[in-house]
Amino acid sequence: MPAVDVFKAGSSALITGAASGIGLAVARLCRNNGMKVLLVDNNADALQSAKSELLAIGGSGADVLTSQTDVSQIESWKSLKRTAISAFGSIELLMLNAGVGARGSWGDGDYFEKIFQTNLFGVVNGINAFLPTVQEAAKSKPTSIIITGSKQGITNPPGNPAYNASKSAVKTLAEHLAWDLRDTNTSVHLLVPGWTFTGMTRGDNKEKPAGAWAPEQVADYLYKKMQDNKFYVICPDNDVSEETDKKRILWTAGDLVYERPPLTRWREEWKEESEKTMAQTNI
Repeated sequence: MPAVDVFKAGSSALITGAASGIGLAVARLCRNNGMKVLLVDNNADALQSAKSELLAIGGSGADVLTSQTDVSQIESWKSLKRTAISAFGSIELLMLNAGVGARGSWGDGDYFEKIFQTNLFGVVNGINAFLPTVQEAAKSKPTSIIITGSKQGITNPPGNPAYNASKSAVKTLAEHLAWDLRDTNTSVHLLVPGWTFTGMTRGDNKEKPAGAWAPEQVADYLYKKMQDNKFYVICPDNDVSEETDKKRILWTAGDLVYERPPLTRWREEWKEESEKTMAQTNI
């Protein structure tokens, strides 16, 4: 059966980083399909605004719940699990989407700790807390786990080592989880957004730049790929096509295969060759 069957009335979703951006867009998708939703975020005001928006779609107050939660804390997940089970009885869709994009560099311990605790351990904690719950639900319904990664965790551009490393680790975790659940009724998906206009990426822009996707486009693309049972959901945007993404990934893998220096795509002495090779690569 297609993984997208998880989006159906009577099922429940728990989404972290759900008060805005991609998390909220997927929550809208859930509500439009009649699902109950538990919105998890650390921003209390944004959570209430998101709840009001989802309730406007329809349903009762019992269909949309919120939890102000620090996903980096194991104890918070224990409390969240009690809340979810008490309110909904089961969780069919678990989306681990919360993340931070702070910048820093070597020697800045707080930068590394903050990034890893939220982006990496927020995922680890979520899987450890809710995998048994999702597997129990899978005995009678389709279930799914969606984990939000990043292209920076795949092609590894210079400039933000902790963020890139956290998202690279998340990719590895998602791949292992998909393998471990390959013969079950639970599908696993690694959502890799392109340039998306969210609170994390907007900067000083008040209007969406032409090159960026809106969060709703990412949610729609995720839905489409889940119809096809795809694990890797690597989103394009209005500037970067699917073909370009694939060529960049292939070139990055070539650094290892051909024993080139790391990150050659950004090295001046490799710029001409990388651009020529990618231009000539057929996908």
